[in-house]
Amino acid sequence: MSGRRASRQIKHISPGRDSKMVKVEDIQQYGKEHLETVVASATSMQNGFQAIASAYGDYTKKSYEDTKSFVEKLSGVKSLDKALEVQTEYARSAYETFVAESQKIAGLYTDLAKQSFKPIEGMVAKFAPAAH
Repeated sequence: MSGRRASRQIKHISPGRDSKMVKVEDIQQYGKEHLETVVASATSMQNGFQAIASAYGDYTKKSYEDTKSFVEKLSGVKSLDKALEVQTEYARSAYETFVAESQKIAGLYTDLAKQSFKPIEGMVAKFAPAAH
């Protein structure tokens, strides 16, 4: 064996066990895979947070527009009955929008969690013993 080849291997000796050769290239490959996993997870998280922020922004804009429309309708009514009707319609619409948007945003958080851990699952599966 050449001196260069020998210097690129680390000998690991455990008492009572056979010696095992660990190559520097294997360690470097493991480090590279680990870094790629971390980058993939971070990228996935960034995309998820952007989607969540966008959903919050869309909800805020819709809520503002709905409130503005409600105030305009309310200012044009001439009777108490009509005012109560407009207010009831607005409350119902605001509640339905809130529930729908909350479910959408909760789904985005769920997707974010799943996507963030997907690269790590692959890495863990590599080291976990295969079930028979």
